[in-house]
Amino acid sequence: MKSKRVGKPVFFVIFILILALTYTAFFGISDYYGDKKKTYIKGAEDIRWGIDISGGVEAVFSPDIKDVKITSDDMASAKAIIETRLVNLNITDYEVYTDNANNQVIVRFPRTAGDDDFDPQAAIQELGASAQLEFYEGDDNSSGKPFMTGEVVKKAVANYDEEHGYVVSLELNSKGADAFAVATSNAYTNGTNISIYMDETNISTASCSNGAITGGSAIIYGNFTQDAAIDLANKINAGSLPFALTVDDSKLQIISPSLGSDALRVMVIAGSIAFGIVCLLMLVRYRVHGFVTCIALLGQLAGTIACISGYFPNVSSFTLTVPGIAGIILSIGVGVDCNVIAAERIRDEFAKGKTIDGAIDSGFKNSLSAIIDGNVTIVIVSLVLMGAFGTPDSLIAKVFSPIMSLFGSSITGAIYSFGYTLLIGVIFNLIMGVLASKYMLKSISQLKFLRKPALYGGKKNG
Repeated sequence: MKSKRVGKPVFFVIFILILALTYTAFFGISDYYGDKKKTYIKGAEDIRWGIDISGGVEAVFSPDIKDVKITSDDMASAKAIIETRLVNLNITDYEVYTDNANNQVIVRFPRTAGDDDFDPQAAIQELGASAQLEFYEGDDNSSGKPFMTGEVVKKAVANYDEEHGYVVSLELNSKGADAFAVATSNAYTNGTNISIYMDETNISTASCSNGAITGGSAIIYGNFTQDAAIDLANKINAGSLPFALTVDDSKLQIISPSLGSDALRVMVIAGSIAFGIVCLLMLVRYRVHGFVTCIALLGQLAGTIACISGYFPNVSSFTLTVPGIAGIILSIGVGVDCNVIAAERIRDEFAKGKTIDGAIDSGFKNSLSAIIDGNVTIVIVSLVLMGAFGTPDSLIAKVFSPIMSLFGSSITGAIYSFGYTLLIGVIFNLIMGVLASKYMLKSISQLKFLRKPALYGGKKNG
């Protein structure tokens, strides 16, 4: 059966796309209006590094109530909601401890990406010093009783709407949807508003000029800037606590990076050297296929960085730790392995007397089973790690909850970061190392000066 050829331009199209992804993923796209920087596409500098690399802040939260008995269950609830709030901010490398004897929650989390002048007082504001989210009918909370609280909010997301500009999309559970429908119907009929409060502080007041809002979905708008919309969404997502929490400013501490201030620079240099050596070995051993492999590996690395930095719309920067970097390195190794398997299968096909086109087609086809098996295994391992060491309310954790419940809760952001980067790296390996590599190799092999079997592992006289 004659193999189907791929046009010569395909290689150059894929090559240019990978170069564009690589440049934008690492450097981003931004502009300056005076001293104000406007970011269109986030780059590597927008990555939030883990405590082990960049250091962070330690804060001590205490309940603001003194005369009410606080149980260990109350403190556990406070700890769980703070963890959820951290994850809502895409901060996955954190440490949260409860001191039940002193009714305290101790929180450690990394500094903000690009924050050279680290201010722990400002950093702690990312968590939101308030805890109780409440919705009231009217312009304020004078009615005394909220018609719903933050517990019924499934999520709030800052979006851009063509009609209203930046808005906050609100999604409620069934209980909240019913309460919201009744309240907005009353507000529409009486010409009043809906007010949202966070620990006695008004964070938004919205009208219901379009009638009752049913179905559990709504948008909040009102000349928001992008930052204001994101800030409101984050506050709503914070949910509610069994009591309000206050931060003891005297106990705020800056945490130094455990690996030293130069650790990141050393890791980048070492990683670059290792990547260069791998590419050189692939070029020497597999020639044209080695060249294509280097391009595919670059695309895999760029895609992984893009998923970490917040490159894609509505996706925040992911916290990258040293184990997370190890996950990237391991996934690159898997990518090399996939291309080596394919290259060796192509060499085997040449030994059977196949032509260049036939050898490439058969080589990739015969290697696909081994590549898929290896990658699926790693995907499963990655998902288990994310389920075991992520927050209990995440989708992956819920899937694996029957198994993980036997071992108890063990939220460890550093290991979660490893699972995440390994998973993303393997996914991009399947895209770049299997699909992109195949089409680039089939395309570049159509160039006349490269129509030599020896360049693909065949015999010189083939």
